This record gives sequence, structure tokens and C-alpha cells, in this order.
Amino acid sequence: RARGGIIYVFADKDSHFESDDTMRVINVNHTDDIIAPIVYTLPLQLLSYYVAVIKGTDVDQPRNLAKSVTVE
Repeated sequence: RARGGIIYVFADKDSHFESDDTMRVINVNHTDDIIAPIVYTLPLQLLSYYVAVIKGTDVDQPRNLAKSVTVE
């Protein structure tokens, strides 16, 4: 917040978070604690993808990717 950024909160629909000028709340359906990490992964990946696209980052050629992971 000190640098003027917007905070995105992924929260259960039953939570008491509300969006305002500096915070956006993305409500996700309630799930079992066991599968919650899987359910939350998809919205986080989509957020990361769209932020990268907006910033103009090449999402298919990430910088500093370890050579053991890249395929030529």
C-alpha cells in the first residue's frame, strides 16, 4: 500500500473482507481444507498470466529460467 499498489485477496465467500480503493477481494466457493490449495491455484495462475500480459512480458519465454528446465 505504501507504494500505491492494489492488494488482491482470494477469500472464502463466507469471509468478511470487502473491496475498497486499495484492496480487491476475489471470492471463491468454500471447499474442504484438503482440496483448497488446488481450487485456489487456478485463479492465482490466471491472475499471474493476465498481469504478465498487461505488463508486456513474454509469457512463453520467461527470463532467468533454469537451463535444466528449458527445451531447445
